[in-house]
Amino acid sequence: MRVRRLAVAGAAILVVIGGTAAYVVTAATDAKQPASADAEPVAEARAGDLLFVDLAGGQHRVEKLAGGTRSPTDIACQRFFAAAGTSVCLKLSGPGPSYAAEVSRDGKPFRTVPLPGIPSRAKVSVTGNLVTWTSFVSGDSYAVPGGFSTRTGYLDLRTGATEESIEHFTATVEGSVLTASDVNYWGLTVASDDRTFYATIASGGFTWLVKGDLETKSVTSLRRDAECPSLSPDGTKIAYKKRIGRLGPWDLAVLDLTTNEEKRLPGTAGIDDQTTWLSDTEVAFAAVPKDARLPAVHVAPADGSEPARVLIPDATSPSPVT
Repeated sequence: MRVRRLAVAGAAILVVIGGTAAYVVTAATDAKQPASADAEPVAEARAGDLLFVDLAGGQHRVEKLAGGTRSPTDIACQRFFAAAGTSVCLKLSGPGPSYAAEVSRDGKPFRTVPLPGIPSRAKVSVTGNLVTWTSFVSGDSYAVPGGFSTRTGYLDLRTGATEESIEHFTATVEGSVLTASDVNYWGLTVASDDRTFYATIASGGFTWLVKGDLETKSVTSLRRDAECPSLSPDGTKIAYKKRIGRLGPWDLAVLDLTTNEEKRLPGTAGIDDQTTWLSDTEVAFAAVPKDARLPAVHVAPADGSEPARVLIPDATSPSPVT
C-alpha cells in the first residue's frame, strides 16, 4: 500500500477540513441513535423494493420504498448497497473516528472489514459474491483532481479473502505501464463472472475508465474522463459521471460496450455519485436538486430519452432489491 502526502491549495484544505468535521460529528451522532420500534429488518425487503439511506431524519437510517410507501429498516449507514441476498453497510464503528464495512449474507452477519478512512462508495456484484468499497484517506471530495487520496478494496464472500487496496494491481494506461506514485482508484464495479471489473484510476490530475481482472490483478485503460463507473446488470453498458469541461461539474454518461457509443443523460448535471442500475434500461443516482440542501435520489432512462427526475427527496444510496 502506498503512503502519499498530497498538497492541496489553502482554500481547498479549508473546505475539506470543514466538510470532514461536519461529517464526523453527524456520523458520531447517527451511531448513537436507536432503531425505531417499528423498524423492519433489511432482510424483510422483497424483490422490486428499493432500499436507500434517508438523510432528512438525521439518523442515516436505511429505508425501504415499496408500492410508493416508505418504511424504515433496523440499520443506519453512511453508504449502503445490496444485491442477491448480500448487503454492505459502510458506517462509523468506533472512536477516532474509525469506520467499517459491515457485510451480511441472507440477513446474517458475514464479516466486518475495517476501513482506512471516510466511506465514499459501496457496491455488491449481481451474484452477491463480491462486495466493493472506496473510502477517503485524505480529503473528502473528488472535486479537486490530485487533491485527495482514496483506498478501494473488496471482499470475496466465496473465499473470505479481502483486498484492502487494489493499488498494487498492474495498470496499463494508454499503452504504457503506470508507475507513478500518485495513483488512486475508486468506484469498483464487478461483472457477473465475479472476475471482470471496471473502475476509475487517477494520476497526474487525469482520470481514466479502466477494465480489470481480479485474478490477474491487472487493469487496462479504456478512455479518459470517466469516473465512478457502474456496470449494467446485463454487462453491456457502463454509466459514469463525466466532467462538463476540464474542471466543471459532472453529468451522467452511458457507454455502450458493444458499439463504444457514449450518451450524455439530460437533467443529470451536478451528480457526484456512483450510479445504480434499477434495470438494464433505467438508472438511479443521488444529486442535490436546485434550491435544495440535501441530495435526492433521481431516476433516468439509460438511453437519454427523458431528463432525470427526483424519485425520493433527502436520500442517497439507492439499491434495488433483487
